[in-house]
Amino acid sequence: MVPGASGDWEVVVGLEVHAQIVSDSKLFSGASAVFGAEPNSHVSLVDAAMPGMLPVPNRECIRQAVRTGLALDAKVNRYSRFDRKNYFYADLPQGYQISQLYHPLVGEGEVEVLLDPADETSAKSIGIERIHVEQDAGKLMHDQHATMSYVDLNRCGVALMEIVSRPDMSSPAEAGAYLRKLRAILRYVGSCDGNMEEGSMRADVNVSVRKPGAELGTRTETKNVNSVRFVMAVIEHEARRQVGVLEGGGEVIQETRLYDPDKNVTRTLRSKEDAHDYRYFPDPDLLPLELDEAFIDECRASLPELPDAKRKRYEGLGIPPYNASVLTAEVESARWFDALLESGVEPKAAANWVASELFGALNRLGKTMATSPVSPAQAAELLSLVGDGTISGSLAKQVFEIMLETGDGAAEIVEKRGLKQTSDTGAIDAAVDQVLAANADKVEQYKGGKQALFGFFVGQVMKAMAGKANPQMVNERLRAKLD
Repeated sequence: MVPGASGDWEVVVGLEVHAQIVSDSKLFSGASAVFGAEPNSHVSLVDAAMPGMLPVPNRECIRQAVRTGLALDAKVNRYSRFDRKNYFYADLPQGYQISQLYHPLVGEGEVEVLLDPADETSAKSIGIERIHVEQDAGKLMHDQHATMSYVDLNRCGVALMEIVSRPDMSSPAEAGAYLRKLRAILRYVGSCDGNMEEGSMRADVNVSVRKPGAELGTRTETKNVNSVRFVMAVIEHEARRQVGVLEGGGEVIQETRLYDPDKNVTRTLRSKEDAHDYRYFPDPDLLPLELDEAFIDECRASLPELPDAKRKRYEGLGIPPYNASVLTAEVESARWFDALLESGVEPKAAANWVASELFGALNRLGKTMATSPVSPAQAAELLSLVGDGTISGSLAKQVFEIMLETGDGAAEIVEKRGLKQTSDTGAIDAAVDQVLAANADKVEQYKGGKQALFGFFVGQVMKAMAGKANPQMVNERLRAKLD
């Protein structure tokens, strides 16, 4: 809801996500689809629209799109067809884009999002209307003096999936959750790397507002938004702008807009009256795609365990829902944690350690799970030392920091630095006596009813023994002497 002078307004949001398909070559040519090459170094005669060059569909691109549709529980259409979308622009050598309008490769599906990772009741299903396959355009570059423009056709012809949602989202938070979940599924499947900074995943954001229960309002479309944060900002800005227009007695114009992240505003690109008539018609150079059951079955069999199934499996191992959601949010985290589980560690303790200690350290160091300086095997060794009582939890933190710095294994660090936990009752009793004698006033306060001081005594004993005392035994010996 967006508050206005005349009461609250509902926000209605739909997203059209353009996801670059992971493939060595482009959709209709053998040119490389790798990002970051020198301008115009990955351009074939087909991409450059040389006369007589005919497109040939890339089977892997079609396979990846079908796998994506299956992962989204969507209908895969046995029959689909390519159309020409005609418009003229400097980065489109053919004068048209090969896309799918009337008969897309994938039909209706859905994405389930958790608005609160710790609460299963916060789940909401966002409908998918269609997924169609199309080729990307090139890229225009303008010099800083605006006297020259250059075109780079490396991206021209790269395969895209356009994933069109239904207008089922009603807040920036819902749209952010949907986009993050969709990105996670694509990365699990391996059909798109989800790198929004490089432009391999970007969203067109459709926003309208209405009074609760009223007909849908006029929508605007903000093009090519390249981060989850910016998508949420666009929705927030557009909703408030539209409410202001309507409450001021104006009308919202159906138009295409662009987002300026520096000023956090959207600006008009073109109005409906100026929009292109794309004059779609079936591409005469491409036969329809007809998929058989064997191909679809092969695509289905190739799918990995997806985020929702993995999260439920983790919860079945006793891992709290919040930690299970955090661990499955990114495919690298889930793979790393699966490798840790394979070593036989206790799942709940391992999940708590990864979610708190490891994630915290990686964030501090500016690293990801893919670049973690500690491997799953090394983490398993550390956790086993805690589990069998060799080291305490506090010592484990010290050992972990040393592992991050040196890359050495936990057992080696503990042995070399003499960090083994001690259960020597004589040494613990001596430390307890020393602490109680040095804090006689606090002992009297404790015996007078100030029970919270017990934690103070535990901390002082652990400090006196350099963190090497068995915490359970420290608790037992302190209680025996105090009580």
